[in-house]
Parts: sequence; structure tokens; C-alpha cells
Amino acid sequence: MALYTTPAFSKPSDEGELRIAACILQASLGQPWLEKTLWGLREQEAGWIGAEVRNSNGSHDLGPLQINSWWAPRIATLVGRSPVQVRHWLRFDPCFNAQAARWIFLSALRSTGNYWTAIGVYHSPTTWRQIRYRGSVARHMRTRYGDAVFRLR
Repeated sequence: MALYTTPAFSKPSDEGELRIAACILQASLGQPWLEKTLWGLREQEAGWIGAEVRNSNGSHDLGPLQINSWWAPRIATLVGRSPVQVRHWLRFDPCFNAQAARWIFLSALRSTGNYWTAIGVYHSPTTWRQIRYRGSVARHMRTRYGDAVFRLR
């Protein structure tokens, strides 16, 4: 007789996921298109509360939406706090992390004027990486919301 168990989230993971979901909803400011965008980024990045993932260039991806540590000094200037404090919030405060993701994406959208380019810029300044990344985000959005996610209403 073979015994096996299926993997399951522990209670803290379930609670963490619920917190992340509430923060994404809050960060979307009641805009369904922005909520869908943030979910696409979240699912592509697949971070978690407390995440600090080292990159090959020495930077780190932080928290649920994997905000690159390169952003910490820029965000610190905006909020009037130290980069160390901002880095901590990016890792451990899912709402701060989701709001930072919103700010990064919307800043890219304002500067590029193109939704999909802004998705790519969220990830990298390198064009070929942007193209690959936005395709992955689009797949996550289709999986979560269906093909209608891209239709104008």
C-alpha cells in the first residue's frame, strides 16, 4: 500500500496569499484593467512575503511582485524614507510592494505611452528581455482571466 500526500500551502502561506490578493486589489485603485495587470505581473514574478532573490548582477528581487532592489533608492526619495527602510517594506509589506509595482508600471506607461512596452520595462531595460517577459505576463493573464482579458468593452 503506497501512501502519498499532495502538496498544500501551510496556513501562513494561505494567509500570505490572501494578504497579497487584498493588496493587489487596493493598489489597483478600483481599475479592473490595472488589477488584471498587477495580477499578471504577480503571477509571472511568483514572489512571496519576505522574498529576497539574488540576481546575477548583484541586485535582489524583493517581495511578492519581485521589485528589483535597484528601485529602493528611487522609491525612498519619493516617500522620504531611507533605502534600507524601503527595502524592508518591499520585502515584508505586501501592500507597499504592490503599490511600488503599480508606481513602476504606471511610470513606464506614462513614459512609453504603450501598455505592453510598459509591462516589459517593469522587468528590464533590455528590449529582447522585455519582449519575452511581456509574452509571459500575457499568458498568465489569459490563464487567469481568459482570452477576453484583452478585449475592449
